[in-house]
Amino acid sequence: MQDIVSIEWIILAALCTATAAVAVWWLSPTSGAKSMEHDLLLGDGRTDAVFLFDENTLIGWSSGAKKFIGDRTDDFNWSSLRDQLARSYPGLPQSPNFLKDVGPLVLSGTANADSREAHCEWIDGITRVQLRRSTIEEQNKSLDQELTTLRAAVHQAPYPVWLQSDEGDVTWTNIAYDDLSNKIRGRDVDFEVPLFTDLEEPKASGRPERISIPLPEMEKKLWYNVSTTETEAGWLCHAVDVNAVVDAEVAQRNFVQTLAKTFAQLSIGLAIFDRNRQLVLFNPVLIDLTALPASFLSSRPNMLTFFDRLRDQRMMPEPKNYSSWRHQMADLLEAAAEGRYQETWSMPSGSVYAVSGRPHPDGAIAFLFEDITAEITLTRQFRSELEVGQSIMDHMDEAIAVFSKDGTMSFSNEVYHKMWNMDPDSSFAKVSIVDACRVWQDKSVATSTWGSIRDFTLGTENRDPWWCNVQTRSGDHLICQVCALQNGATMVRFKSADTPALPLEQQRFTAIAGQS
Repeated sequence: MQDIVSIEWIILAALCTATAAVAVWWLSPTSGAKSMEHDLLLGDGRTDAVFLFDENTLIGWSSGAKKFIGDRTDDFNWSSLRDQLARSYPGLPQSPNFLKDVGPLVLSGTANADSREAHCEWIDGITRVQLRRSTIEEQNKSLDQELTTLRAAVHQAPYPVWLQSDEGDVTWTNIAYDDLSNKIRGRDVDFEVPLFTDLEEPKASGRPERISIPLPEMEKKLWYNVSTTETEAGWLCHAVDVNAVVDAEVAQRNFVQTLAKTFAQLSIGLAIFDRNRQLVLFNPVLIDLTALPASFLSSRPNMLTFFDRLRDQRMMPEPKNYSSWRHQMADLLEAAAEGRYQETWSMPSGSVYAVSGRPHPDGAIAFLFEDITAEITLTRQFRSELEVGQSIMDHMDEAIAVFSKDGTMSFSNEVYHKMWNMDPDSSFAKVSIVDACRVWQDKSVATSTWGSIRDFTLGTENRDPWWCNVQTRSGDHLICQVCALQNGATMVRFKSADTPALPLEQQRFTAIAGQS
């Protein structure tokens, strides 16, 4: 009996020990973590993908997540998961700590996502990401909603959309197509007759083609870009209104034609290069001035090709070498873009062109070519005549000074410079009659002659010629003659009184003075 009691006590003690061991194991942290991990890995469906992270480290995953992880279990982390899911689930946090601060996130998958949603949450230090797949019922509901949305989008589209069979019959239209058809053809028309009759071009090219619809009783057309897509039900067609674009193109074309007609009447050659430095506009005068063929200019050459051809035609100054020519063209382009290119080209043929470059809107550059050969020739002739006249006057015995209407000295000869020890050309400032009178007064005996000459030069009345005698401080006696010239100018002449013979004009002045 005592043996039976001992055995019972032994069995009871063993049971208590086992129960205590199980309790200790259950309450241990490792066991709790494994149980929690097991619970967190359970998804809403067998195919759900579930990921568990401790900070950035992957610590657990479900069978549905293996296709994302593959054989990278050792180095797969939060960044690896985000690289795979960021496109399909926009908004996935950069760091799992974000979920600790803001709480759980439910991200909707894009059309390319395998699962409908991504559930992200932070639970007691563990980040859990679950990719939930949709049930058949949810998928059907989603498809119905998507189909309804697509139908509404196509039906309410602001441009005409219709379905046309291979035989050319219209089988379906949207509201915009119906409104356009009613506007143009009225309501009493066969529905199957297409509004856009010729679709061969967009069908063949596979890209939008511009097609017009004539308006009844009006000399006008409506223009649309029509594109077609072949489907099992027929040809799905879209028409986009481009009337504003067509009107703008017509207005631009008319404007360009007007400019071309205007430029054609100019005597200045015009060449406009666009922002890509290609020739986009020129006038007929440019052909005459540059001797470049119209076919070459119409081929839209770039700027370097254009000037290279001018150089080959000997229609611009010849460079010393080709290397310097390229540098010269680069400088020319930069100066023209800034509006500071203005040069005179002297051709080997003797022609002279004034060439200027100016910037235009949108990065374009315009070059102007003007033949100034006649002007330069006339200027050279005029300058040559002036030089001859100056040379003749310098060889005369008389000192001569000419003053313009406003009293500015415009001419004097070498004898005048030596007589009065002054050279107006050496001064930057203009010499006036007042300045000249001061010089004369400083170098002569006191006389009222200088004031009379000043009044005569600046006056408009009593412009009859006269003369008088003056004496310099050195004792020389001079005859001073004053007479009016054209355009209000005045000439003052000084001649030594010891000269034996006087000009006929001075003799006449002497006779008049003797009578007075």
